[in-house]
Amino acid sequence: MTLKVDENEQGAWTVLRIRGELDLASAPAVRQSVHGAVAEGRHDVVLDLSGVFFCDSSGVNVLIATRRLMKSCGGRLRLILPARGAEDGSHVNKVLGALGVRRLFEVYPDAGSATDGISRPLTA
Repeated sequence: MTLKVDENEQGAWTVLRIRGELDLASAPAVRQSVHGAVAEGRHDVVLDLSGVFFCDSSGVNVLIATRRLMKSCGGRLRLILPARGAEDGSHVNKVLGALGVRRLFEVYPDAGSATDGISRPLTA
């Protein structure tokens, strides 16, 4: 399956909905989508990973690089992981946890809570 990235705006946030496999072949598409948003002056980005069913080290690297980019431009990054996120969660959540980098990200259960300005991130 190929990776698909859909973009929409929710208030001040750009939500990039990612579906498919996040791996060596597809990570550049995510990187390009994030860089495109930042180049257009949108510095608050949510990566919706609820449709990602596989993530390898290249996928993790693009997430970490995105975090670094958002910090360097004064922006914010939030991730959406499916199901109960940190409690049970997805393949992506398990990979991030196994590598010890899950705590680097603000994780939310859905786009509404990631962009509402009220909800708190899920705990790691």
